[in-house]
Amino acid sequence: MNTNWSVRRSTIISAVEVQGTVSVAELAKQLKVTEVTIRRDLMKLESEGVVKRVHGGVVSARGRSYEPTLMLRTTVHEAEKKRIGQYAANLILGGDCIALDVGSTTLEIAHNLVGRRNLTVITPSLLIATTLVNQPDLRLVIPGGIVRPGETSMIGELSIRAFDIFHVDRLFMGVGGIDASAGLTEYNWDDTLVKQAMLKTAKEVIVVADSSKFDRVATVNIAVLDVIDILITDSPPSPRMAHALDDAGVKVVVT
Repeated sequence: MNTNWSVRRSTIISAVEVQGTVSVAELAKQLKVTEVTIRRDLMKLESEGVVKRVHGGVVSARGRSYEPTLMLRTTVHEAEKKRIGQYAANLILGGDCIALDVGSTTLEIAHNLVGRRNLTVITPSLLIATTLVNQPDLRLVIPGGIVRPGETSMIGELSIRAFDIFHVDRLFMGVGGIDASAGLTEYNWDDTLVKQAMLKTAKEVIVVADSSKFDRVATVNIAVLDVIDILITDSPPSPRMAHALDDAGVKVVVT
């Protein structure tokens, strides 16, 4: 693949913004160019203030409060998210009442629920609601509130209070980052408050997150690792993360 500078620039920025850290070797393999070319590209991007070069790779120059857009997140790690979504959907039983959080990975779960019967799905995501709205044997519940542009999530006091009256069998939650010390974190305060409200209603908490979220700390704390019953991901966590998850009693499933 003979990629020009504009294509490489876009690909590198997208990878760094979503993964946080990416290696020169990984970028060279993805773009099918030499590592020398990638290093030259990274020097240009660093001069623009977009990234910071580190030994063997590059990290984002943006702060922890920067949240990649939902549109961007749906275009990266697609295969991994599809596997996670399929596995998670298979955990849902007929008659279940579930909560589906906002996010690109939880959206993959929704895609796998099309055609399923005898389910109640509560979600603050308008994209998920749109995916499931015409399923005749599925009861769809959308909490009230304010629509957050871009993320198309329901936020605010009405959305938070709506979860006070529900008790769900399983919550499938997405996160901005998972860290051994910081626990579960998210970029946006308003979305975090809704996540915390959903956590209070759930009999079982299942976090769905690809491995790019490991060892990453976003701006706002959601909860400690102990709240997780099952973590579904695409790759084994680092030894430090694996030890913390084991101490917290979290079952880790690698798809």
